[in-house]
Amino acid sequence: MARTASLSGFPEWLPQERLVELHVLDTLRKTFELHGFSSIETRAVETVGQLLRKGEIDKEVYGLSRLQDDEGEDAKSDKSDPNALALHFDLTVPFARYVVENAGYLAFPFRRYQIQKVWRGERPQEGRAREFTQADIDVVGDGELPFRYDVEIALVIAEALSALPIPDFRLRINNRKLAEGFYRGIGLSDTAGVLRSIDKLEKIGPAKVAELLKSELAATDEQAGLALELASIRTEDASFVDRVRALGVKDDLLEEGLNELEQVIQAAVLRAPGKVIADLSIARGLDYYTGTVVETVLVGHEQLGSICSGGRYDALASKGNRKFPGVGLSIGVTRLVSRILSQELAAASRSVPTAVLIALNSDDSWSAAQDIAAQLRGRGVATEVAAKAEKFGKQIKFADRRGIPFVWFTDDDGKHQVKDIRSGVQVDADPASWMPADEDLHVRVTTTG
Repeated sequence: MARTASLSGFPEWLPQERLVELHVLDTLRKTFELHGFSSIETRAVETVGQLLRKGEIDKEVYGLSRLQDDEGEDAKSDKSDPNALALHFDLTVPFARYVVENAGYLAFPFRRYQIQKVWRGERPQEGRAREFTQADIDVVGDGELPFRYDVEIALVIAEALSALPIPDFRLRINNRKLAEGFYRGIGLSDTAGVLRSIDKLEKIGPAKVAELLKSELAATDEQAGLALELASIRTEDASFVDRVRALGVKDDLLEEGLNELEQVIQAAVLRAPGKVIADLSIARGLDYYTGTVVETVLVGHEQLGSICSGGRYDALASKGNRKFPGVGLSIGVTRLVSRILSQELAAASRSVPTAVLIALNSDDSWSAAQDIAAQLRGRGVATEVAAKAEKFGKQIKFADRRGIPFVWFTDDDGKHQVKDIRSGVQVDADPASWMPADEDLHVRVTTTG
């Protein structure tokens, strides 16, 4: 539903739109918990030093300060102070801090999911907001984390996304070791710089990326050509391995990355067919990724950008000599919901949770109506009671305007009837046993395409 926002970049949904978002959140939560992930929530505020220690996105971070400082304090907050406070821009960095601080109380490997608001200084547009909800899952180990978790995370996300009312999707997966080993094998030592250039491929195209590689990283025409040839490889099975080896580059790290990516793709072909592809153009801009990297697009909606991304990080969290490697993926819930609503891909079956309105035949019947409502609610039927005894026609119109499908009537003799105001059918009903059909008991969200 298109309407003008009073503050750009901070979405606010109408009740029927919020029901769609809640369906998405509930579906993700149930899927994550079925796979044994525990829910946590971290604080909204971190120190600037904590937020910026991996990857430079300082232009996007919202600093936090009081409008009026105490007497004697500097009038202006020092943005360069690492102890200054700021709102978190994702959930991965706060999670790393949470793991370090609570390591003595956690059982490793620690499986967590986290669904929270985050804030980022984006230029608002569809798919990009300043305040938005993310849904993350991660597995973190103590000292080491078996690679099999990289495979599992991809399969869990494929299952979760498949349960949502969204178009078909593709998890595009690469491996940083594969890419870095290849670049090293062709003589490009600044592998992080190459990755940052390749990460711009879809935005600026191969010709401009080649120019970046040559002008900023001193790559030769041959090196730039090989880097772009690697990035052009996309397969739905493990055939990418032979295509990479056909390029003739030798490096131990490259072989390690090839093996890891092959494991993910082979498992996906078996357990999530058609949902995962090996895409060697995927780089991910943040520096903390060390192995598997993932981006996800909706088929036919690729211009929206990635709806789910993440990967393996071996050094994001540490405590002295103790390392906590992990792997995780983050779903952009607000981005997904925005597209669902703007393209009318799914809709709620009604605009309110209420299934029944108890009508009043007199103002004195309000207390008795509350007794009926209590009986219905006790069986899980969402129920409202009319506020005043207007003509029944007005009470029915009120229910219709609210999106309530049933109206309950009780006459002076204590006889009960319930009316389906969509069909006009009215039947006798017992408040101790009546139930609506399963499809009317709760709000349902279904695809409309």
